[in-house]
Amino acid sequence: MNDFDSPDDTGAPHATPAAPPVRSRGRGKTGFVLAALALALLAAGVVPRLHASRALAAQTAQQATLAVSVVQPQPAPAEQELVLPGAATPYADAAIYARTTGYVAHWYTDIGTHVTAGQVLADIAAPDLNAQLDAARADAAQAAAAYAYAKSTAARWQTMLQSQSVAQQDADAKTSDMQTKQAALAAAQANVARLAQLVSFEKITAPFDGVVTARDVDVGALVTAGGTPGSASAANELFHVSQTQTLRVFVDVPQDAAPQATPAAQVWLTTQQYPGRRFAARVARNAGAIDPVSRTLRVEIDVDNAAGALLPGAYVQAHLALKTAAPALEVPASTLLFRPDGVAVATVDGRGRVRLKLVHLGRDFGTRVEVASGLVASDRVIDNPGDSIVDGEAVSIAATTGAPQDAAKAAHS
Repeated sequence: MNDFDSPDDTGAPHATPAAPPVRSRGRGKTGFVLAALALALLAAGVVPRLHASRALAAQTAQQATLAVSVVQPQPAPAEQELVLPGAATPYADAAIYARTTGYVAHWYTDIGTHVTAGQVLADIAAPDLNAQLDAARADAAQAAAAYAYAKSTAARWQTMLQSQSVAQQDADAKTSDMQTKQAALAAAQANVARLAQLVSFEKITAPFDGVVTARDVDVGALVTAGGTPGSASAANELFHVSQTQTLRVFVDVPQDAAPQATPAAQVWLTTQQYPGRRFAARVARNAGAIDPVSRTLRVEIDVDNAAGALLPGAYVQAHLALKTAAPALEVPASTLLFRPDGVAVATVDGRGRVRLKLVHLGRDFGTRVEVASGLVASDRVIDNPGDSIVDGEAVSIAATTGAPQDAAKAAHS
């Protein structure tokens, strides 16, 4: 029995104490590896879920923000080409009627003939009128002889009155008779002049340089004096003469463009007969007042037609290049919002919020419209905004295709 097994004082043997357990280094490393592996598996499962949750939240927020396309206002054209329909009319136009009743003896010009002022167009035979003129001349000669006799008689009686050979009353009677004969002579001479003028009307002449556009008479036709110029019936019209060296075109300019329709405005004419050709013209005058019914200004445009390319009565289009009174901006027509309080556009401010702006429109260019007031050039205007868009709504600007300037040029080309 060793020392450990010796009994104690009581005689009982001592218990041998157990040796402490010795840990294995291999088992400790294994536990550490298992713990690290558990953490890695936990991270592999949680982190992707966390990222997915964040991505879903970002996608939800992005989908909740309205994506819009914006355009910037562009300068509106400094000039507006206003195209108005019209008809070319002669600068002077006259229907020729007979002033003397008779038969047509000759006519010398037909339609299309260019004539000068005073040129004879036709002769009218009026024998009875010539006879009346001859009789009037005879009456005038008789009246002249009677006046000459009365004048000499009155002179003799005045001489005798000087010597008191005749009474004053008799001398006054001779003087009165002379004055009566003088008045009769004047009346006879006036009748001769009247009939001579009527006889001169036997020759139908052109009132001005122009072209004969109508001939409604032939040899032997009976024509009567007088006529009704401008009437629907031209039964008594012999010829029609038009001055076509210069033509007039009357157009009605809308009220908003009326202040620029002045003689300084550039204007030209086009017609279907000459595609692509421009006829230089000028604003001659305007009515100076707006028609209260049509709210337009009547403007006369004159065009030189010495070459005769334009025909009177032809349909033409007048192009007026009118300068704008003040510089303005233009935007696509698709940006407009029609609200109860007026026309508005939706803009995006620096914080990505919608700002609705009321605007006043000017000219209409078709796909683009002029904004007279309410916008500045730096505004970002939403294109094709929804009717439900409200002020202060958060939006995100999406990429746009095409430069606004190019679109503006294409709209005006």
